[in-house]
Amino acid sequence: MQGKKKYTPKIFYQLSLDALVPEDNFYRKVQVELPLDFLYRATRNCYGKEGQQSIDPVVFFKILLVGYLNNINSDRALLRFCSNSLDVRLFLGYDLDEELPWHSTLPVLGTLFGEELFLELFRKVLSLCVEKGMV
Repeated sequence: MQGKKKYTPKIFYQLSLDALVPEDNFYRKVQVELPLDFLYRATRNCYGKEGQQSIDPVVFFKILLVGYLNNINSDRALLRFCSNSLDVRLFLGYDLDEELPWHSTLPVLGTLFGEELFLELFRKVLSLCVEKGMV
């Protein structure tokens, strides 16, 4: 007998993002192999002491890395891709019910660091990827 799948959304789900992404996933490997904590020290002087918190600089560079690895040039398309990809959400540290940064904040952060520092840091992140055989 021919089956016919009908989607019925549930009100509550019992699952975790971590359980949905396979252990051998590419972005899990990147997370383990690519230490990006140096970005906090490198960008510390670009932030003020007051006001709203900005996007985590590590998350910012991870988003840019995802765009580079997937050849996505549009900020809107990049954030849409990140939002719809479970493995990328896990890589960025955003759970299923968390909104990712707004696409318009990406260019603002790039200018916050200044072109010279931004390029230096992005090149460093890419060189770390090349050293680990990811690119």
